[in-house]
Amino acid sequence: MTTSSLPLFDALGQAHAPAPDARIVSLVPSITELLCDLGLASQLVGRTGFCIHPRETVAAIPKVGGTKDVNIDKIRKLAPTHVIVNIDENEKPTADKLAEFVPHVVVTHPLVPQDNLALARLMGGIFGVEDKAEAWCAAFERELAQVRSMPPGPPRTVLYCIWQDPWMSVSKDTYIAAMLAELGWRIPELGEARYPRFEWSQALVDQLDAVLLSTEPYRFTEEHADALEKQIGIPVLLVDGEMMSWYGSRALAGVRYLRELRGMLDGERTP
Repeated sequence: MTTSSLPLFDALGQAHAPAPDARIVSLVPSITELLCDLGLASQLVGRTGFCIHPRETVAAIPKVGGTKDVNIDKIRKLAPTHVIVNIDENEKPTADKLAEFVPHVVVTHPLVPQDNLALARLMGGIFGVEDKAEAWCAAFERELAQVRSMPPGPPRTVLYCIWQDPWMSVSKDTYIAAMLAELGWRIPELGEARYPRFEWSQALVDQLDAVLLSTEPYRFTEEHADALEKQIGIPVLLVDGEMMSWYGSRALAGVRYLRELRGMLDGERTP
């Protein structure tokens, strides 16, 4: 069976036919970057303001609002044949409104690093760039294999922070948690929410080997990390949020970044 004959099902199980002449609006920053890297920039007729990579390429693509506050009227005027959405990034009512006039709403939902392979193949299959998608998948598989071939390190429990005021983290079923799991690291149980709020306590700190402050969506800095480390008395690392949470193109560098991250913690903040 050739790649082009594989069924093209999105995250909701919706079938999509090959459409090499598609007019695409991407509402997912990481997938906008992937589409550009697969040579589809000329077919992207709209993107969000958070779709910032590759910077020079996306500058020429019209903005249609943010990932949550999408401008439906702007998208309607662009007359796309396909809109790319994500279950975590975009609101379901937005997707439902788009489905009223966009022929194809492609829903994505990568949960673990390995899901990047299916994502790239889905984009490649729908938009007629299977060969480029397969080349990307081969490179990704090589990087992931290198991470998985590392000698196992000590098991660690780390708290990955995405926001403060209120403090927020991630649950074990998120893509970020799956990335950390590639290193043998786990996150603490903080309740049922996908992005749980929490309060600092000695009982929480006692469970942890380290805290990771992400550079997005909250813009944590080294100053935040230094201050928190003094406050709680365990290692606090500033980590690149794009590397840890963006799937698609950036996941290739993200998997490579995992090796650096383990070295940072093993060396207590020395890359």
